[in-house]
Parts: sequence; C-alpha cells; structure tokens
Amino acid sequence: MSTSRQVVVRPATPADAEAMAALRAAVAAEGRWIGAESPVDEAAAAVAIRTAIAEGKGVFVADGDGVLAGTAHTYISTAGVTTFGMMVAAGHRGRGIGAALLDRVVAWAREQGAHKVTLQVWPHNEPAIALYRRTGFEVEGRLRRHYRRRDGELWDAVLMALHLDEETHTSFTTARSSC
Repeated sequence: MSTSRQVVVRPATPADAEAMAALRAAVAAEGRWIGAESPVDEAAAAVAIRTAIAEGKGVFVADGDGVLAGTAHTYISTAGVTTFGMMVAAGHRGRGIGAALLDRVVAWAREQGAHKVTLQVWPHNEPAIALYRRTGFEVEGRLRRHYRRRDGELWDAVLMALHLDEETHTSFTTARSSC
C-alpha cells in the first residue's frame, strides 16, 4: 500500500458541493461500497451537502494530488454519538486517504464532545473494516438483511464503534457489574 504524501483533509465549503456530488455518483455507480445507488441526483446531492455544511455538520474533503479524492460526512445521531460515512474515489484507494479522513472525523467528534463514533459498513468491504479495526473501532453488531437494493437483494450491514470515553459508565452498567 503506497501512501500519498500530498493528502490534505479540510472542512468542505459550499464550492465543493458539485465535486462531492459527482464523487458520490461515481462511487454509487460501482454498486458495492456505499448505500447510494445509481443514478444519483447530483443536483439534489449538492443541495444536501450545502445544507449540511451550513448546519455545521462535520463535512470534510480529502484533496489528493490536487483532486477531490474522498469525502466524509458526520452527524450527531444521539446526544454524544457521532455517526459518519465516507467514500474514497476509485483511483485513490489504498493511499491513506481513508485513514486521513477517519482521523479528521474522530478529531471532529472529540471537538464536539462525543463519547462515541459509529458507522455502518457492508460486510464485503474488507479494506474499510480493516481500516476501522486498526483505528480502534469494534464490531457492535450486524443488521441482517437490512438494506434492500434496487435489484431486490437484501444486504447486511456491520455496526462498528469507537468509544472515545471509556471512563464513563451508565448506572445500569455499574449496577450490573456489582451483582
């Protein structure tokens, strides 16, 4: 695996929206890495991206070798829990872009005071699962036959999480451990 030395991860700006939407369409067209499927309405995707940026959600782009090579989009799904999705352009995979995006997502979650970062990944996306595991994410479960694809197939999703604050316990956990 060669690592690109020119990867820059930065917050997305409204000017990035069209390129981000085009990347989403390209990755969706591959039919195996993200939940979106072709055809992607790029104009609607660009509007959604601009809205997320305006709302202060963590939306990041990775510039690799002068081009948009990947994106990550975060949101607070539950108080203190950051959920995210990311994608890397086909020609840029295996070059450290996913790792750089993931580092930025985790840093953003910490800045927001999150105690946990979660994601869903297809079970066949072994390179992504390996990246998440290397970063400390653990499998928390599996959604069996959860997502219906356009062709009618039902796909599983693996739930993974990184706990940012292992010190905090719920009263339920404390009560259970003392039984």
